Amino acid sequence: MRPIFALLRKPLLAICAMIGLNGCGGVEVAQYAQQQPTLDLQRYFNGTLDAYGMFQKRSGEVVKRFHVVIDARWQGDVGTLDERFTYSDGTTQQRIWTITKTNTHSYRGTAADVVGEAVGESAGNALRWRYVLALPVDDKIYHVDFDDWMFLMDDRVMLNRSAMSKWGFDLGEVTLTFVKR
Repeated sequence: MRPIFALLRKPLLAICAMIGLNGCGGVEVAQYAQQQPTLDLQRYFNGTLDAYGMFQKRSGEVVKRFHVVIDARWQGDVGTLDERFTYSDGTTQQRIWTITKTNTHSYRGTAADVVGEAVGESAGNALRWRYVLALPVDDKIYHVDFDDWMFLMDDRVMLNRSAMSKWGFDLGEVTLTFVKR
């Protein structure tokens, strides 16, 4: 009888290789440095904005749609984004972000349902915003990784695509369109 490790060695190596390859690729935000219009978070997220979005499972099925009204204000390098969500099922939610500009292209953020700090990096028309969200599902709370990419289209419109994952496994995507009033 062969030891269990010998039987599992090839499948384990294949899984490790897939996880490793998943982390090797990817786009760096610096790639967008020359793209216009240039995203200035303090200017764009200032005043009232509307956002329209949806959550899709990894199968592509849309399971939730929502509208967000965002009241955004900055004092120096610290911004507050008061987000009020209304979901397609009638439920509501509020998230208040505190965002701090730490240098020309870097940001940190906190919110009540964010585990630790969100980290953001901008270049050109793009912002990459990464964080862990404490996401309630039924009677449990799951810590889910979010990798948000935001792209400023013009003075009023910004597109956002968020990949959601847990332990490196894809859970789904959130797609948003921000519109300044």
